[in-house]
Amino acid sequence: MDQKNGKLIVVRHHESEWNKLSKWTGTYDADLTRNGIEMAEKMGRVIEDIEIDRAVSSELKRSYKTLRCMLDASGRSDIEIERSSAINERDYGDHTGKNKWDMKEIFGEGEFNNIRRAWDHPVPNGETLKMVYQRVIPYYVNDILPGISEGKNTLLVAHTNSIRALIKYIEDISNEDIKDLEIPFGIFFIYEVDRNSGRILKKETRTTK
Repeated sequence: MDQKNGKLIVVRHHESEWNKLSKWTGTYDADLTRNGIEMAEKMGRVIEDIEIDRAVSSELKRSYKTLRCMLDASGRSDIEIERSSAINERDYGDHTGKNKWDMKEIFGEGEFNNIRRAWDHPVPNGETLKMVYQRVIPYYVNDILPGISEGKNTLLVAHTNSIRALIKYIEDISNEDIKDLEIPFGIFFIYEVDRNSGRILKKETRTTK
């Protein structure tokens, strides 16, 4: 009998110091706020019923600490966390550290939305979502998917744009429609995927209350 595939559980890190200040954070290594830590602990309890075989975060501390708090709060302190720069947040280049809403006033709503959510809209000295996709998806296919195909439930904590890139691939979202995908705090995307392609077979979402 064929071995059953594992699940892929994807969630964004919780509130960082720069999120609280409405700054474009990108690759800046902002820490979690006290609220972010408390909410990460609650996040861990949302998936207590799902066995976790593998835990993966980006190299940025807001992602790692969210995952660590989740594991500790759900009685899984013994699980070792793997870290990869492939799922780091998008580099916002010259916009890093700037207040988003100040920038909206400067750029206007259309340009502002393109900077934040469009597929291949450049930012000075930074990455487009397309560039993020080009590093996220090889990592997913070559490093994450084989474990899922072996039956390992994999919990992955990353960032708005690395998760948008991943979901674009998994759900086969078009370049145009990807602009509409938002990744709020505390929303879990739980996938069963095809073991060969890594594309969606079934999806469940859960929310931290």
